[in-house]
Amino acid sequence: MLVHFRCHNTCSPWFCVGRGSLFWPKVICALRRNRNPPGYDEAAASNPLLYFSFPNATVVLKVEVRSILKKRSRLSLAVAAFVAVAVSFTLLGCGKNFYFAGRTLPPSGVLQRVLVAVDNPVGSLQFMDAFYDIRHPFNNPNGQFSISGFTGQNPVTIQNLPEEQTGLVYSSGDGSLASVSYAQEKQNTTVISGGTIATSMFGSHKQDYFVAADQNSHAMMVFDVALGSQLLMNVPNIYRVSVSPNATLVLGFVQNSNDVFSLFKLTSAQQTQYSTPAQWQGVFQDCEPQTLPKYCVTKVADPNSEFDRPGKAIFSADGQSIYVLNCGQECGGTQAGIVTIPVSASVLNANPAGPAGLNLQAGPVLHVPGGATNALQDASTLYVAGQQLQPDGLLAGSLSVVNLANYTVAAQYAISDGTHNKMSFADDNTLWIGSQRCQNGERFAKNNAGQNVQFGCLTLFNRSTNAVTVDRYIGDLTGIADVEGLHKIYVGEGGQVHIYRTTDFGELDNSSVTVTGTVSDVAYMDGSSDANNTTY
Repeated sequence: MLVHFRCHNTCSPWFCVGRGSLFWPKVICALRRNRNPPGYDEAAASNPLLYFSFPNATVVLKVEVRSILKKRSRLSLAVAAFVAVAVSFTLLGCGKNFYFAGRTLPPSGVLQRVLVAVDNPVGSLQFMDAFYDIRHPFNNPNGQFSISGFTGQNPVTIQNLPEEQTGLVYSSGDGSLASVSYAQEKQNTTVISGGTIATSMFGSHKQDYFVAADQNSHAMMVFDVALGSQLLMNVPNIYRVSVSPNATLVLGFVQNSNDVFSLFKLTSAQQTQYSTPAQWQGVFQDCEPQTLPKYCVTKVADPNSEFDRPGKAIFSADGQSIYVLNCGQECGGTQAGIVTIPVSASVLNANPAGPAGLNLQAGPVLHVPGGATNALQDASTLYVAGQQLQPDGLLAGSLSVVNLANYTVAAQYAISDGTHNKMSFADDNTLWIGSQRCQNGERFAKNNAGQNVQFGCLTLFNRSTNAVTVDRYIGDLTGIADVEGLHKIYVGEGGQVHIYRTTDFGELDNSSVTVTGTVSDVAYMDGSSDANNTTY
């Protein structure tokens, strides 16, 4: 006998069930146990359906009974009815459309959604049902899930903020940044209307500050929502920014340079002190507006010349450290590594909100021979991806495991070659690393010479066994989405959606999730936290 419940309202937390297991801790108010396969037509089914409604909430409880016997069993129906009545007493507490952590149940009713950015001139934001691995409602194969009202052209990155039920989608075609509501499955607003062609653009988790490396104006673009205007900070050749979750710390990186710049918001007293260019020039890199400025950019002090082609910052969970990644040889420098910048009240501006890195100074460097262009932190371990120059002049991908407690490189592993733009933890204690241009490195050269070496752009690192598996070559890896609890990841690889098991890197059938166009990024809309995010 199969019992199929759906409740579209908040229920008592001790009863609600989700993802097919009883007493699921996230309190998902929807039970999809032994769900029907794609294509199953509920309307045409001849099995009995029992519907219950409740006076205190708009709830539909559907009980579907399918006996394993050839004939319908009265006992089966009796059991189903008993279960339905028992459940109904609990569901009487339902009152609002939430499914877990206070999140609103989306219009589609899908609880495991992967957002897919399709890089087309007429941009498209689709989402997939990651439980069924389909792009359409399971009872309507001709339909398609999509974000309504999306207007961006050539969407390329998704900053995933599932705790806020929001995605920030940057489109390179028109330079816009859209705020997408996961709760309503539609575009909320266009935060930045267009014209900002950026290599990186980020918003604070509260969406009150937005920062970008503007390639058109060669400046750091700052949008303070409270001010209602955009400011362009003069930082020539800036090509990347890193922003902490609350935007307290904002760093800018300059191409082919060892300089790092920090953005900070002025207090009222400082606006008076530095009210004209004559007062702030020679002290700061730039202040805007130039008269009675609101923001200034200052260079991070580096008294011992520790920076070596820095390109990204990782902000520690406790807020006490910034780990700046030195790209080193991979970016035309000398030595890759990690430079720690201590963070305390003494280096922050006395400002109640907004960027505040006024007196930042580089601390000691840890050299990382394997390269350092991207990293993820888990407690006292920092997983650092990069490339190491080989004797033949080619670059080879490497993963370095750094012990932050004693500031040492504990281990180094060979991974995919290429520029490692995407990293994500996933189920089964796995770490997934994605790169672009992986066909230009040492692995491809060895494969081309006849060696049995995989040179794909996606790597699985098993953190339990330290085993490394490199994918076959499909194309650039542009997005990774950790579908929590379902032991799978979605990726944008070679311009298309692919699905892999986290248990063994086995590829799942993607025929019902492929899209027309080029996939540029993916994100798990229903992640448990904002850490489920590869654009950071």
